[in-house]
Amino acid sequence: MNLIDRLKNIMFTPKNEWEVIKEENMPTNDIVMRYLLPLALVPAIASFIGFGLIGRNLPIIGHVGSVSLGIRHAIISLANTFIGVYLTAFVIDMLAPQFGTTKNFQNALRLVIFSYSPVLAAGILYILPSLAPLVMFVSLYSLYILYVGLKPMMNPPDDKITVYFIISLVVLILVSIVVSAILGALFLRSASYFTGPM
Repeated sequence: MNLIDRLKNIMFTPKNEWEVIKEENMPTNDIVMRYLLPLALVPAIASFIGFGLIGRNLPIIGHVGSVSLGIRHAIISLANTFIGVYLTAFVIDMLAPQFGTTKNFQNALRLVIFSYSPVLAAGILYILPSLAPLVMFVSLYSLYILYVGLKPMMNPPDDKITVYFIISLVVLILVSIVVSAILGALFLRSASYFTGPM
């Protein structure tokens, strides 16, 4: 599996690529180390540069940014990616029997890892913190890729795919809010937001 080819194919021809992924026998650990980790480093490094080295100017407050803040944003980015991937896969796998299919955590994990592709690639925008909100729009496309991949990877009945996706999504949003709040409290609470020494 070539990372660039897989990234390009899953983003531009997801229906065809899911059929290829379904037939692959690559161990999940290899996918995590050779695909997810390199892509997860994109938003992490960009966050460090954007929030730690470049920063941004806010009205009244002035310049916001420090190396300490950049490191914390990078850690949060990596933690969010890996916790998010595994929690999402866990939820999709856990709900599988409720939607007429069998549990298969490896397939759920592959589904989620490759669905994260667009949002992780778009993480390069964190280099300029003012562009960070655009990543949110790209995440909507990641959800579409997840939806398209549900059938080939988890094989629910056709009439249950949409409900399976929606219920998974609702649970994940709630979990994501809690995880983000906890990570933010742990890593950003004591951060020095203003330019200055670590």
